[in-house]
Amino acid sequence: MNTENKIAVLAFTLNGINLALRLSNYFDAEIFVPERFCDFHEKLKKIDGNLSGFVGKISHEVRAIIFIGACGIAVRSISKHITTKLKDPAVIVIDEKGKFVIPILSGHVGGANELAKKISSLINALPIITTATDINNLVSVDEWAIKNNCEIENPEAIKKISGKILEGHEIGVAVTEQNQPVPFPVTLILRPKNLILGAGCNRGISVEDFENAAKNFLDSSGVSVLSLKALASIDIKSNEPALVSFAKNHNIPFITFSASELQSLKGNFTRSEKVLSITGTDNICERACMSAAGEGAVILRSKVIYDGITFALARIM
Repeated sequence: MNTENKIAVLAFTLNGINLALRLSNYFDAEIFVPERFCDFHEKLKKIDGNLSGFVGKISHEVRAIIFIGACGIAVRSISKHITTKLKDPAVIVIDEKGKFVIPILSGHVGGANELAKKISSLINALPIITTATDINNLVSVDEWAIKNNCEIENPEAIKKISGKILEGHEIGVAVTEQNQPVPFPVTLILRPKNLILGAGCNRGISVEDFENAAKNFLDSSGVSVLSLKALASIDIKSNEPALVSFAKNHNIPFITFSASELQSLKGNFTRSEKVLSITGTDNICERACMSAAGEGAVILRSKVIYDGITFALARIM
């Protein structure tokens, strides 16, 4: 289970299993049950080991965990594995009769509230939403950020900002990829995912050297690494450890293009005869970031050379 849209459904009774099977018709879901129920249906998989340990394992592999049973079972199972609201999966509890759908963890950032409402409409149940902004019909800033493809730089500000909203005060929210002074004493900083980092490097460049060079490049460009939507390069670098590691560490896709794809891109790019003779394209970093950014994109910063590494930066428009 490595798909970001994957949902795990845990059921503990026959009524719960039947409800889980209904849900699997609507979602990309895997159903886990006690071993004694595994032969009941071909879709059912065994809960391996003790429940808490099993939940801890799958919590890193799914976007949501749905418990069909008592809230107490869910709370005891997930309590040891809760980290932060930016990383925790959505956790929802549904009673085995399918009357109530209750999001209990990661209601906004993880999307538990939204998913609970969707499930409720599908099975004709009542969603039980308890987050203060929702029940007062106010904007949830963290939920807004996720829906608008923004990373939250300072999640510690969410509670203060939400409190100000509930009290009817004006709030400070900065939505920008640029590193700049915040406008208010308490400002929630949201980073739109609108930048593509293009990169080329010598074979065998170290992970540390690449990371340090990328940090220097982004810092000197005045932008946040949290606004990176992807890392882009040429396909002969698709398995280069430093590039693969950077993309993984920053949770962004690593996109590559063939030399012919890069070279066919129209535009004014910094030309290198040496790069052309070795790779088949006269520029990797600029052409790669613009290829990944798509039509209408602009280069924010042209080719910058470090020791064995080149970077360029494009902004998606």
